[in-house]
Amino acid sequence: MWERLAELEERYEALNKQIADPDVIADYARWREYAKLHAEIEPVVTVYREYKDTLQELEDAETLLRGEKDPDLRELAAEEKVLLEAKKEELAGRLRILLLPRDPNDEKNVIIEIRAGTGGEEAALFAGDLLRMYLKYAERLGWRAEMLSSNQTDLGGFKEAVVLIEGCGAYSRLKFESGVHRVQRVPETEAGGRIHTSAATVAVLPEAEEVDVDIDPKDLRIDVFCATGPGGQSVNTTQSAVRITHLPTGIVVSCQDEKSQHKNRDKAMKVLRARLLDRLQREQQDAIAEARRAQVGSGDRSERIRTYNFPQNRVTDHRVGLTLYRLGEVLEGELDEFIDALIMHHQAERLRQIS
Repeated sequence: MWERLAELEERYEALNKQIADPDVIADYARWREYAKLHAEIEPVVTVYREYKDTLQELEDAETLLRGEKDPDLRELAAEEKVLLEAKKEELAGRLRILLLPRDPNDEKNVIIEIRAGTGGEEAALFAGDLLRMYLKYAERLGWRAEMLSSNQTDLGGFKEAVVLIEGCGAYSRLKFESGVHRVQRVPETEAGGRIHTSAATVAVLPEAEEVDVDIDPKDLRIDVFCATGPGGQSVNTTQSAVRITHLPTGIVVSCQDEKSQHKNRDKAMKVLRARLLDRLQREQQDAIAEARRAQVGSGDRSERIRTYNFPQNRVTDHRVGLTLYRLGEVLEGELDEFIDALIMHHQAERLRQIS
């Protein structure tokens, strides 16, 4: 580990010189590549240098303890040594986490697919609540959100909603949201005041670029049709809606939100690429299923990951055992406490596997 850190520090210094080199600056593509590597290494090197400074301070405190005769100064040095040893261990832990292999998708935009599950209209209304929650979270972080596809019900819920969220590190923050989200509340349609349990599924996919997934146009069947609204009513007399079928896998994507057939096709292709990339990665992950079972859930969409209990104002994430009694704030997009806990748990599990 320490040899690796020393190598990274040397590489960081070399990159410092390269991104300041006039010849490199004149070649934008090369400069951008070096600048990206520099930005990736910088957090590790910063902590490593703080760790080395702490080691030096610790050595100075130990030297003072060995040579100092004044009892007051010795006591101060002893206290300083305890603090520095704790700081040294904390920094070493941070370095171990920083050196963990990065998920190559972490910096990508995400496509979030939300579907009503068991519970009929109440499940569709809850799917709408989840959609709004993620849109609010994106807004808090200054990310851009774009609806790609939706199927709304008469009461304002969603049978299905697909949204693209664009922002630096969006996938790294949202990737653990995949799974079954359960709600417990009294539906507006329930006259007896009984609490019902409904569910919606969430799938978080990294946005796939064309270079990530090779799609042969011959493998696609593209159908166009008239868009419809809630209840099946016609909202468009022109054939602007698009349905794309990927013949080798049977994956079907439909988009009808835009009035332009061309825009609907572009949005449908974004979703198709993301689903194909997700399928490819799942096939690869199946080969290491034993390792995945030890991580924070498997990302399997059949897992119940979180419960939103309205009568008790409670939200519980079952993977990390975290419960917050701030349901309203969570639904307004205040998700960081859950997301941070999931990331920390995931990192701890990975460290345990390699230790």
